Amino acid sequence: MVSDMQELRTEEEFAAFVQEGRAVVEFYATWCPDCKRIEPYLDAWAARFQDQFKMARLNFEHVPELSERLDIRGIPTFLAFENGQLVSRLYSRDAKSKEEVEAYLEQAYNG
Repeated sequence: MVSDMQELRTEEEFAAFVQEGRAVVEFYATWCPDCKRIEPYLDAWAARFQDQFKMARLNFEHVPELSERLDIRGIPTFLAFENGQLVSRLYSRDAKSKEEVEAYLEQAYNG
């Protein structure tokens, strides 16, 4: 179970989290096999990248309106924000392995 990554539960928490600085949010679901596959690495990534950006996760089923507005079509999806603005996205089709997600996190703010 993830312990160090912040769990966002509402649109308000999400908005506050991404508003200032750099923030990466993973949209996931408890039943998603790809989400479960990468879950063991989330704490390590949050620690590794803490000087570059903060990380959190949000169960997309808990905020359907937000998920629709952000065009979350598959999970897991990672969104990178800078001062509230979406700057990059890792679509679910490219987020199926530790290596794919790690490569995205390494360059999320370089594109």
